[in-house]
Amino acid sequence: MTMRVLVLNSGSSSIKFELYVMPEERVEARGLLQRIGEPEAELKAVIGGQERVERRQVPTHAEGLAWILGALTDPSRGGLRELSEIGAVGHRVVHGGEAFSAPALVTDEVVRAIEDHVSLAPLHNPPNLLGIRRARELLPGVPQVAVFDTAFHQTMPERAFIYPMPYELYREVRLRRYGFHGTSHRFVMHGAARLLGKPVESLRLITCHLGNGCSITAIDRGRSVDTSMGLTPLEGLVMGTRSGDIDPAIVAFLERVKGMKLAEIDGLLNKQSGLLGLSGKSNDVRTLLEAEAAGDKRAALALDVYCYRVRKYIGAYTAVLGDVSAVVFTAGVGENSPVMRERIVEGLRPLGYRLDGERNRQAVRVAMDVAEADSPIRILVVPTNEELLIARDTYALARR
Repeated sequence: MTMRVLVLNSGSSSIKFELYVMPEERVEARGLLQRIGEPEAELKAVIGGQERVERRQVPTHAEGLAWILGALTDPSRGGLRELSEIGAVGHRVVHGGEAFSAPALVTDEVVRAIEDHVSLAPLHNPPNLLGIRRARELLPGVPQVAVFDTAFHQTMPERAFIYPMPYELYREVRLRRYGFHGTSHRFVMHGAARLLGKPVESLRLITCHLGNGCSITAIDRGRSVDTSMGLTPLEGLVMGTRSGDIDPAIVAFLERVKGMKLAEIDGLLNKQSGLLGLSGKSNDVRTLLEAEAAGDKRAALALDVYCYRVRKYIGAYTAVLGDVSAVVFTAGVGENSPVMRERIVEGLRPLGYRLDGERNRQAVRVAMDVAEADSPIRILVVPTNEELLIARDTYALARR
């Protein structure tokens, strides 16, 4: 059964959308509305093969989604004739806590459950909810599906997700590690299986989502058994502006020595640290590689720390899995930077990771095995597509 599926990703001041024809997985339209709530918002979209950029004031997400739906049915664009052609809507939702281990058809109960997890994702779940509520109003009777970033990691064993703190905190407020980027890790898991020509259930994978936000996951035969992000996306790898793992006593140290307030420290760790904080220049790996080549020592240090942290986690997750089938690189840096992949894998040869330099240099935005022919562990590049996986999940549930 052919169905058009609209995929929505509602951020704090933006709405990203893609319209798929399923099950062919053909993209009919895509776009990004940004700067919602500012004096002038911008909608950049490709609809009916035409790319347009429009600007107007958009005070709320509700008005923003109405603008997007209007653009999709604008006769001058050559898109949809009417909204009834949309058969289902898939929503990216950041946090589902322990309530969701799989995508879910949106009901009033599901909405309330997402609301219950706002305290765990105060910056993300509220705009996700706005998108869901407005889509239900504007497209009544159309199945809506929530796909959760955290759901894939609900298979982690307790020893991996629990923090060594008073257990009452877990029972009372569900203080634990949740992990994120689950949709991306799940997508490339299946992509790796196709590339290797083996079923997911036979593979042990380490998937590295490396972009501005970074996470790494150990996958044992289709199940996430450990991941680097924790209660929030701050834990784990060095990222564009996030610190990743630090001594938690640094928070009290900064309060005591620098007189910083908790909100200031939170902003420091999330928005002023990582590559940006170390380099003092940029959170963009491409910019830092250029600066390093020009002799910038802090840019070189930032990149070295970034690669070192990923390498440490790969080593740790090799121990977690025991027998690794492949390590998989994805997202902006993982897919597009052969030099960063080479630096990360450097030193892991004794563990069985043997990179083929020439193949690695060829692998930019394409799915490839870049390991040496006799490498005991395969090294894969698999481009991620979270929107496509949301469309697949939505189509599967809506058909029922």
